[in-house]
Amino acid sequence: MGWLKDETGLGRNAANFVPLTPLSFLARAADVFAADTALVYGSERWTYREMSARVSRLASALTRAGVAPGDVVATLLPNVPAQVEAHFGIPAAGAVINAINTRLDADTVAYILAHGEAKVALVDSQLLPLAEEAVALNGGTGPEIIEVPDPVAGLAASGRYQTYEALLATGAAEAPWKMPQDEWESLALNYTSGTTGRPKGVVYHHRGAYLLGMGTAVAWQMGLRPVYLTIVPLFHCNGWCHSWTIPALGGTIVCCRDITAAAIYRAIAEEGVTHMGGAPIVLNMIINAKPEDRRDFSHIVQTYTAGAPPPAATLAAIEPLGFSVTQVYGLTETFGHVTECLWRGEWDGLPEADRAAIKARTGVLMPFMEDINVHGETGAPVVRDGSSLGEIAIRGNAVMKGYYKNPDATAEAFRGGFFRSGDIAFQHEDGYIKITDRAKDIIISGGENVSSVEVEGALMHHPAVSLCAVVAKPDDKWGEVPCAFVELKPGAAASEDELIAFARARLAGFKTPKKVVFQELPKTSTGKIQKFELRARAKDL
Repeated sequence: MGWLKDETGLGRNAANFVPLTPLSFLARAADVFAADTALVYGSERWTYREMSARVSRLASALTRAGVAPGDVVATLLPNVPAQVEAHFGIPAAGAVINAINTRLDADTVAYILAHGEAKVALVDSQLLPLAEEAVALNGGTGPEIIEVPDPVAGLAASGRYQTYEALLATGAAEAPWKMPQDEWESLALNYTSGTTGRPKGVVYHHRGAYLLGMGTAVAWQMGLRPVYLTIVPLFHCNGWCHSWTIPALGGTIVCCRDITAAAIYRAIAEEGVTHMGGAPIVLNMIINAKPEDRRDFSHIVQTYTAGAPPPAATLAAIEPLGFSVTQVYGLTETFGHVTECLWRGEWDGLPEADRAAIKARTGVLMPFMEDINVHGETGAPVVRDGSSLGEIAIRGNAVMKGYYKNPDATAEAFRGGFFRSGDIAFQHEDGYIKITDRAKDIIISGGENVSSVEVEGALMHHPAVSLCAVVAKPDDKWGEVPCAFVELKPGAAASEDELIAFARARLAGFKTPKKVVFQELPKTSTGKIQKFELRARAKDL
């Protein structure tokens, strides 16, 4: 099908077919943008020529240290230059990068190191105790640790391990990279959050990262030489693949070790940051920044937000500050974001509240994806009526190879030829998806489905509320009822009765929280609220 009658001599060859890989973005940048600034950290600067040489040194040093193609090299690093370089240098050695969440407990890190069989681990000086405890839990066996000090953060080397710079010194700046021979070769190994058991190892391929990078540049309308701030941790879906994307455009990556409002405002004002990503909690951090942490800037910062549906109130509050926010959606299993709330010109004149409500939609598939819709129980797409619920089903080039060493889980995830997300949603008539909840977060009260996202959105309109999360609380009469956990803004006050009445004025009675608890919300390193912890607490109330 689709072949000419005679295709003699029309096969693939070295001239007309090269496996796709994000490594090619940096290889080109080292030539085309050689003198342009590639990487910034504090007062330190590296050009693309310099960054490429360091990546070559890392790749060849790892090879000399015994890392073979297909081996796993782990990182326990915040968003510092070594983490960016590792995302190119480890694949350039033919190896697979396993960027580990720096906020995990030692037992989980031990499991990941053992399951992934990491041969080498690049570890931030501050995180050495975590790595050492993990290795001890594995009986003293584990990867060779390379320590990554951070002079900018005042972290000196411990003296117990070879340092990152010493490792680079054993490599060669002109060493050739081991480019993939097949774009389906494994590029990265990322582990899920593991909130319902041991985390699963998600395997990325070179093809997916390349196409997501290209598609992001198009969808985000980035243009040449963007300045990107690393708010999204590079251990989270490899930073949504953004650090692989930027060299394709000759842009600058600004590293941000500690995510604070002051650091964000400073980077925007001093480095001219044009693009950044972050969870809704980051948006709230910017909105609620202290006056002394704010800085003036005159340009608009294009901002992707994901991790949880952003409340309309948050979107309405941040745009006047100079941020144009687009909600994107994805999972670890999809290399990061695969849908975007693509804006349409006819919405420009809508009232602010209506515009914010539209921006809170999950959106439509991005250019590198093939099919993302909401499927009902039969496996067919639901009616696009703005109310019929189903599960988001995903098919396209930025879907994982599968779960490492777990063929049963892989088969279940790909049931019916789609990746099954576990996210419950509906579709508007125009095709825009809107998540109502994770399947496990739906509250069933007296037989009625309650979307925790909807209740959270109502509470977020209260002027005293900074963050909130709604979970199910067991109830003798109704089975379960909504229970709200709330963080108030600094200096603000509100009572439980006040917030319940506030929600009741905006929601049906069965959707209104029956209990409000004031506390700091437990969060992951990427700003996601850990609802499983809140559900456990709600059971004890």
